[in-house]
Amino acid sequence: MTAPVTTRTSADLIRAEEPVLAHNYHPLPVVVARAEGTWVEDVEGRRYLDMLAGYSALNFGHRHPLLVEAAHRQLDRLTLTSRAFHNDRLAEFAERLAELTGQEMVLPMNTGAEAVESGIKVARKWAYEVKGVPADRATIVVAAENFHGRTTTIVSFSTDETARKGFGPFTPGFRIVPYNDLAALEAAVDETTAAVLLEPIQGEAGVIVPDDGYLAGVRELTRRAGCLFIADEIQSGLGRTGRTLAVEHESVVPDMLLLGKALGGGIVPVSAVLARRDVLGVLGPGEHGSTFGGNPLAAAVGTAVVELLETGEYQRRAAELGVVLRDGLEALVGKGVTGFRARGLWAGVDIDPAIGTGREIGERLLGEGILVKDTHGSTIRLAPPLTITGEELESALGTLEKVLTQGA
Repeated sequence: MTAPVTTRTSADLIRAEEPVLAHNYHPLPVVVARAEGTWVEDVEGRRYLDMLAGYSALNFGHRHPLLVEAAHRQLDRLTLTSRAFHNDRLAEFAERLAELTGQEMVLPMNTGAEAVESGIKVARKWAYEVKGVPADRATIVVAAENFHGRTTTIVSFSTDETARKGFGPFTPGFRIVPYNDLAALEAAVDETTAAVLLEPIQGEAGVIVPDDGYLAGVRELTRRAGCLFIADEIQSGLGRTGRTLAVEHESVVPDMLLLGKALGGGIVPVSAVLARRDVLGVLGPGEHGSTFGGNPLAAAVGTAVVELLETGEYQRRAAELGVVLRDGLEALVGKGVTGFRARGLWAGVDIDPAIGTGREIGERLLGEGILVKDTHGSTIRLAPPLTITGEELESALGTLEKVLTQGA
């Protein structure tokens, strides 16, 4: 990477944002100007190791050559038709993505929240047309501490007051139960239940990994109850946990799968709802849509993402380097780390409050050239690109140890 050309410093640009941008984020004070692989560079040319990877949107690193090439090729041909017409890239994208994930049909959308909203609509329509739930009575069971997006409907079943406060009235039809609690889930499911919607690993909550057998239990419970199991793999899917999908750790195949983030390769927003034909088949023309959903540019990049995952290389890297990550964090327990949860190249690390908040540790790591993000006060999340090297990962863990030791 070469130093970017700019006449405004990082401080200038941060100040310039203040009066003109809505304050719906509290970013770390770094202004990224360019990036490649696992590294980003600010406007002054300082380099940082990216240990967040866009909340898994950058699973394949910044500007992966295959993905950039696919985007460039498509930009020279066709970018958008809308779904009023067919385009020559969509069929291959849908075929290969369905094959990769073991599903039958694909509903292409753009953002993760759109995928969740679409999944909710499909589940409700399926409940009325297939299961026979009386009109407007369908319910969906979700887990406490969930994060599925920030639309009005989605925050209606959030337990995070920051996400909810001031945005009511809320959409009815949801039942919230504790995560990782099969008994509570079973008690909440009844004849009106259209679906159980869960993250196989809760990301925003701090990378909460459920007990072994939980996901298999959910699969069996929903099968017995005659409702759908919807797995939101927008953060956990596409290689992050060492498998293509996090549900594969328990050999579970959900009725509906929600994907996003990494599906666009960090280049364009791409999301998808995938399901069996008898589930997604309930949609008819005009009942749901998106002008940009399934656009040729998104389909071209999404196909290239699938091509990378078809080799299994990135899943293997996440599994193998996940051992390095877990071992490195284990060595920090009692040295500023009070606990952690990890699967593949994904970890939630709980920081001793006596040393600092998650935000403060993130700022100290920023000063050492490492980018992470905090959540829920005392937790930081580690989710580097799956292209990270063992040496880079060990260096990041060493820097974390240094920062924790300095704060002791």
